[in-house]
Parts: sequence; C-alpha cells; structure tokens
Amino acid sequence: MWFIFALLSAVFAAFTSILAKVGIDGVNSNLATAIRTVVVVVMAWGMVFLTHAQGGISDISRKSWIFLILSGLATGISWLCYYKALQIGEAYKVVSVDKLSVVITFVLAFVLLHEEFTPKALIGCILIGLGTIIMVL
Repeated sequence: MWFIFALLSAVFAAFTSILAKVGIDGVNSNLATAIRTVVVVVMAWGMVFLTHAQGGISDISRKSWIFLILSGLATGISWLCYYKALQIGEAYKVVSVDKLSVVITFVLAFVLLHEEFTPKALIGCILIGLGTIIMVL
C-alpha cells in the first residue's frame, strides 16, 4: 500500500510543479509559497477533522513536537527555495535538481538513522545523481 501512496505523491508532485510554474508567472515567489501553504494547511486540517484525528494532539510527545516543528521549518524553507528556483528556472531542471533530495535523504538516513546501505540502493542513488547531472547540463 505504501507504494501506491508514494506513486500518487510523485504524480501530484509533478502536477504541483507544472501548476506552480504557470501560476507563479508575475507573482512574487514568497507570496506564491504563502498562498500554496494556506491551501495545504486548510487541506491538512480538513483531513484531521474529517478522520476525527484531532483527539491525538494531546498524545504527541515533546520529542515528536520538536521534530515535527523542525520538519515544518525545513519544509517551509524548501518550498520558498523551490518556488524561487521555479520562478527563474526551467521547470524540468528545477524539479530534477529538487529530486536530489532522494540522494541526500539516502545519505542522511544512513548516517543519522543508521538505516541499511545496500548495493542496490547505492546504485540507484548514483543513477539518480547522474541522471540529475545529465538533465541539467
């Protein structure tokens, strides 16, 4: 089931990039990011209330709060940079470089989370890195 959600995430991320590239024309990238963020916040809280998950807020540990807040800050910074890059660059190049996050995540997961480092994953990361370089040249 995770694969279906991951694939849907990739499809919607692709639409996000194309729709944003068209929508950001003539709009300050920070303002565009703020508008996008408001839509995401409304959608996310809508899902919380739709699924009756709001009761779980009091069960969240201090550690989880800290890391979720840090993750939110990283997301915000990422989106601000992404929209600026998308505004001034070609969509396929910006998205290609953005997807280097897969390689960076792999390295961070290995170093910080001590996740397994398999030869297959290493080859995949190298290919993603090479593919990115080829796409942007």
